[in-house]
Amino acid sequence: MITLRVVPREGEPFEWTPRGDAAVVGRALECDLVISDAFLSRHHARLVLDRRSWCIEDMGSRNGTHVNGERVEGRRPLAPGDVVTVSGSTLEVHDADRLQKPPPVADGGVTTGDTTYFRSARELLESEHEVIPAADGAAEGAADVRRWAERLRVINEMHRDLGRSVDLEELLERLLARVFDHLRPERGVVYLRRPDGDGFEAAASRAAAPGAEPLHSTHLLREVAEKGLAALISDARTDLRFAEAHSLLDLGVRSLVAAPLLEGDSSLGMIALDASVARRRFQHEDLELLVSLSSAAALRIRNLSLTEEAAERRRLESELALARRIQVALLPQDLPAVEGWSVHGGNLPSRGVSGDFYEVVERTGDGGGELVLVIADVSGKGMAASLLTASLEALLAPLIAEGEEVDAVCTFASRLLFERTPPEKYATAILAVVDTASGRLSYTVAGHNPALLVRAGGTVEELGSTGPPLGLLPSVVYAAGEVALAAGDTLVLYTDGLVEAVDPDDEEYGLERAAEICRRHAGADPGALARALEEDVEAFVHGVPFADDRTLLIVRRTA
Repeated sequence: MITLRVVPREGEPFEWTPRGDAAVVGRALECDLVISDAFLSRHHARLVLDRRSWCIEDMGSRNGTHVNGERVEGRRPLAPGDVVTVSGSTLEVHDADRLQKPPPVADGGVTTGDTTYFRSARELLESEHEVIPAADGAAEGAADVRRWAERLRVINEMHRDLGRSVDLEELLERLLARVFDHLRPERGVVYLRRPDGDGFEAAASRAAAPGAEPLHSTHLLREVAEKGLAALISDARTDLRFAEAHSLLDLGVRSLVAAPLLEGDSSLGMIALDASVARRRFQHEDLELLVSLSSAAALRIRNLSLTEEAAERRRLESELALARRIQVALLPQDLPAVEGWSVHGGNLPSRGVSGDFYEVVERTGDGGGELVLVIADVSGKGMAASLLTASLEALLAPLIAEGEEVDAVCTFASRLLFERTPPEKYATAILAVVDTASGRLSYTVAGHNPALLVRAGGTVEELGSTGPPLGLLPSVVYAAGEVALAAGDTLVLYTDGLVEAVDPDDEEYGLERAAEICRRHAGADPGALARALEEDVEAFVHGVPFADDRTLLIVRRTA
């Protein structure tokens, strides 16, 4: 007798000893020696015992069979030390008397014993594209063709049946129903990857006997769902991987077949069927059919998921558009027209809705007319930020309308915001009041970027922070600063989306560049200055998307 040390193209080496007088070598599961090699023919070569000597012969393979580098023509005797090459795999011939080791657990997936196969499901699917008639005669070749034709019929029926499913639950029920019709297991279960991507969970199950507990095995999930291997276990009690798997044996599992739900380069999960050996012993043909059906099901599951994702995306886009319309309605539609003053405001969201807002309110103060200027930037982005923006606007509006000073407004609003929002939610803001007659400006900067005061002569002053962001601390008393605006002076308020815009080298636009543009356009009206700033920052980023919202509020004393 001889023993072969098999070094497959894929997976770990293992030892194999022929039984009987002949054995077929190939990648088809019905072969006696199955090797994981995509370039191996389904039935590649045959080992034959001839007058107590083992010989090998090619079975019309595509790549031929070689012994010690010579192509085999006819029947070639084998001796210890010979090396047989079949495609990218080798078979080293040794005496059977040498020390035998039990078949290893194959990580790449070939055979782990006489009763168990673990093979790449993708390789099995690729092998379906060819039908190679057996070398033993036309009758076996015709049987192969009939078998393939029947499998194609079943797969076509599966596609039509699953195509009528309207949701995932119904799709999985139909999948199990079809599988039970054709493979007749005692139990079946479908595992799908959890939505968060962390492991798999049973999504559907079925049993011939009512009340049967669904199959569960972490071993099987690891090999099939995670690694993408197809599994055929004739008897779990004799398999090295599952002999200690009490989760299977305690359920009475003996014969089992499982296939991954492969979609593209990823696995969506797996389908597993089992039965007691007395009732059903699964065969190679069952595994091939289940792999084909699972592939068809994975395509339908993915298509259904894409349809649901598209519907959810449309719903979110609709809600986003509605949120943007509501938010735009909160922004000033018409800015106050005050003699001797020119005002410009604008907001550009980075994600459809914005976490910025601005406001200009005309009111009557103790000394006459006043303009209240507000610009704010809440933490976060997107929908959540826009909701907090609306909440902050609602907190500020009544305080401003009642004529409160800017420092008092910030003190009160900050406390309410802290009480009503999570700790990580806060807002930076600038509140300023301009006496339209005297030009006196009272301001509070709550953790916001400094305002820029552009004097008529071209000098630029920064109005820095007078307190922390609103809602960051439970109790804060804000201070107010004061400065006077003369004729030709301009006040520029902005959010950090402007100065923190980056170029392809990840360099920020920065406050200095913004101040320089303001200096160059010191005599421009607010609208022209805003355009100059936007054009300069657009040129600076060179097409890099803006990561944050950009808001500008510019006020100029014209007389």
